Amino acid sequence: MGPVLAGVLQLLALVVALGLAHRPLGDHMARVYSSDRHWRVEKWIYRAVGADPGTQMRWPAYLRGVLAFSAVGVLFLYLLQRLQGVLPGSLGFSAIDPDQAFNTAASFVTNTNWQSYYGEQSMGHVVQTAGLAVQNFVSAAVGIAVAVALVRGFARSRTGELGNFWADMVRGVTRILLPGAFLAAIVLVACGALQNFSGIHEVGQFLGGSQQWNGGAVASQEAIKELGTNGGGYFNANSAHPFENPTPFTNLFEIFLMLVVPFSLTRTFGVMVGSVKQGYAILATMATIWLGFTVLMMWAEFAHHGPATQVAGGAYEGKEVRFGVGSSSIFAVSTTLTSTGAVDSFHSSFTGLGGGITMLGMMLGEIAPGGTGSGLYGMLIMAVIAVFIAGLMVGRTPEYLGKKIGTREIKLAACYLLVTPALVLVLTSVAIALPTPAHSMTNSGAHGFSEILYAYTSGANNNGSAFAGLNANTEWFNTTIGLAMLLGRFLPMVFVLALAGSLAGQKPIPVTAGTLRTEKPLFTGLLVGAILIIAGLTYFPALALGPLAEGLAS
Repeated sequence: MGPVLAGVLQLLALVVALGLAHRPLGDHMARVYSSDRHWRVEKWIYRAVGADPGTQMRWPAYLRGVLAFSAVGVLFLYLLQRLQGVLPGSLGFSAIDPDQAFNTAASFVTNTNWQSYYGEQSMGHVVQTAGLAVQNFVSAAVGIAVAVALVRGFARSRTGELGNFWADMVRGVTRILLPGAFLAAIVLVACGALQNFSGIHEVGQFLGGSQQWNGGAVASQEAIKELGTNGGGYFNANSAHPFENPTPFTNLFEIFLMLVVPFSLTRTFGVMVGSVKQGYAILATMATIWLGFTVLMMWAEFAHHGPATQVAGGAYEGKEVRFGVGSSSIFAVSTTLTSTGAVDSFHSSFTGLGGGITMLGMMLGEIAPGGTGSGLYGMLIMAVIAVFIAGLMVGRTPEYLGKKIGTREIKLAACYLLVTPALVLVLTSVAIALPTPAHSMTNSGAHGFSEILYAYTSGANNNGSAFAGLNANTEWFNTTIGLAMLLGRFLPMVFVLALAGSLAGQKPIPVTAGTLRTEKPLFTGLLVGAILIIAGLTYFPALALGPLAEGLAS
């Protein structure tokens, strides 16, 4: 079987698996967030944090819950790293430096999981499990909670109430992420992923000498890092490491885990707003972009015109031979079009155009299908923009799901769209202009620029993958990327929740002959076009200086 055919067959198998999971998982999540019943363990959690799950919150209160919970998470994880040297199970590792501890705390709380450290050489068992793995669950649950709040904004009328943050967050962990990660971890262990709490071992090498490896609860963290679109690896090689990703089957399984919740949330959206066709329209938009990017990536990596690539049958540099070019291309597209950031290959070693595709996937806002929750609310913001554009075309006040998109709503949507591009482009330009950050670049010219552009794109969009080749473990990058992650996560949430509150307070508008049918293929095409044009106009100059220049010159 040729490598191209193998890649196509894996893509088809993945599409079938996602299709089979879409309806049952989407319906289950809709029931979770619509139920008034609380499990006993959930009641214990509410009592412990002093929350009343029955209280309905308006958007300012919901936002305060998100920010307060996340701030405590940053502080706890920071202190855990700074105290690592005196904690049990530290494996002899010392405390993490202040700037790196801040960066890592911000990274995992914001669902980014950017790592400027070697996991197997820095983090002990307590920090990995009680710190990083716990944040993998709760940060993903926060993203879903904010998405559900926006969905309620569309579904409810004449009220500003969006639900209860604490109930939404806790249910996301106990009823969705924990059961899913438990089952996924069993699959990974059965396929050879590591799962223990052993110490450091001396391991011999084929060519002589030895190196040290430590064990850990790898499979359980791998499961939630993919299911929660987190992405942080137990080991520095991430999902290219055989302890995390042993076989071609686990590689495809991990891609499935990245995509299944974000794609299924479109079904949840359709059920909760009372029109599954609306959910299918959003799903079709996500799927169109994801499939299009995957096809482009395979073409860029298989059909590169370099002589070495032609002889090898594809651009194999930086890719695991266990997975091949096809599977690595699917993984790279999926991890950058979601907010996962896990890697099974080194994106810096992709062709110039292939590296540009990974960057553009993040620059779109990671909405196809995006992260757990963040992808859905990002796509719904783009839907608001699309109906506004359509309204301008026909001279009619735009409407979406029976809600009028007025001045307040479009301002909030526009602010949402401007936050991450501003962070990415401003920080990239400053880092290129200053001498100290530029010294971290191991490559000059277009590729060196791409390294820094990728780093800030990954941080501000809460992805967490790295281009490789950039030494980001410096005070400058640890601090600025940490700030980019925090601002890129929570500022957009402010605008999302404010928009949800504004929509929930409106009265529904009846459908008329002039209403744009947003469940039709025409709207899907409009939405895809709006996404590509807005992202393209924003980032094209920067892409032209980096990956496009490199790709056209090769």
